[in-house]
Amino acid sequence: MTNHVQLSGTLTARDVLRYTPAGIAMLGARLSHQSEAIEAGHPRRIEFEVALRFVGAVATRAESLPLGEPVRVDGFLAPVRRQSKSLVVHVTEFVTDGVPFTGGKQAEG
Repeated sequence: MTNHVQLSGTLTARDVLRYTPAGIAMLGARLSHQSEAIEAGHPRRIEFEVALRFVGAVATRAESLPLGEPVRVDGFLAPVRRQSKSLVVHVTEFVTDGVPFTGGKQAEG
């Protein structure tokens, strides 16, 4: 099975960077998305906000993203916490200003 999400939008909220007891950086944020898709031959306007979770090196890099910044995120969906039905996008990489950032380093571009 596949679990891959790619969304673009605007960063609308960002929590304070925190660390787990194991010392792993964690950062919560929200992404506002607007687009149009064709469904059953008709255009459909799509607007929503989604929760994001950055973990590790991606979190420390995302901490400096300004609110209102256009960003594209790649990642996967997971429950907010165990036994939860609510989902959050775990971001594994993101692109802003055309510059990708993956895991531990900023890609050459």
